Amino acid sequence: MDFVSIDQQISALEHCIEHTVPVTANEKLHVGVDLGTAYIVVVVLNSAKEPVACAMEFAQVIKDGLVVDYIGASRIVRKLVNELEERLGRKLTHAAIAVPPGTGEKDCGTHRHVVEGAGLEVTTILDEPTAANAVLGVENGVIVDIGGGTTGLSVLEDGKVTYVADEPTGGTHVSLVLAGNMDVSFEEAEKLKKEPERQTEVLVVVRPVVQKMASIINKHIQGRDIAAIYLVGGTCCLKNMEAVIAKDTGKPVCKPANPFLVTPLGIALNCYAQNNA
Repeated sequence: MDFVSIDQQISALEHCIEHTVPVTANEKLHVGVDLGTAYIVVVVLNSAKEPVACAMEFAQVIKDGLVVDYIGASRIVRKLVNELEERLGRKLTHAAIAVPPGTGEKDCGTHRHVVEGAGLEVTTILDEPTAANAVLGVENGVIVDIGGGTTGLSVLEDGKVTYVADEPTGGTHVSLVLAGNMDVSFEEAEKLKKEPERQTEVLVVVRPVVQKMASIINKHIQGRDIAAIYLVGGTCCLKNMEAVIAKDTGKPVCKPANPFLVTPLGIALNCYAQNNA
């Protein structure tokens, strides 16, 4: 696994949040829509599967991986798609989506309907850790995707998923504990936990939540030959949380420079290329 190359891909995607890369009129595009608990992210890749545009918005329309505000979710996805279409000068017509591991058929359908309501045909539905592996390329290990609402994991053996699981506990729980301890609002806690200069202080306060995440991982990898743990998802942006998980699991823990964008990029990589002209 080449983390330098992975970080370069993510850095290119970060650049595309503010800067759009031109595409040709008939070029095949790959689109990924990540319906997260805290953020909805839409990623567009060109025919070479390189990032060309990315848009996101903070949203609380998903809870524990399930759509709780269908109209709100559809509105945000349509807004982001319209923004990207304007930036690219192209119509977007197809997309891949991802859901937490173990999501039922009915809830998968709701995710699909949200994206289709924004005018995109869904070509692929996959679980979030598997989407992340399109970027990471893990052969043997466990990918743990910690988003706003859940800790999801996929065990991989010889590059194939052999086990998936998902449990409530994520960034929302981190913010709730932080808000209670600091006597601030949930919204203020959301902002505070992202401030680089406060990361060490935040980790001390929310360490029990991170340990809960580690216990979820331990429960699901018990008895399995796991070489290493690979962290992705926005909650994993918390500095040094990987050290807590490594200590509590006794396993080597790897984390990309920006774990937040790994899954959205992986979702887009799984979109069947369509001529969107």
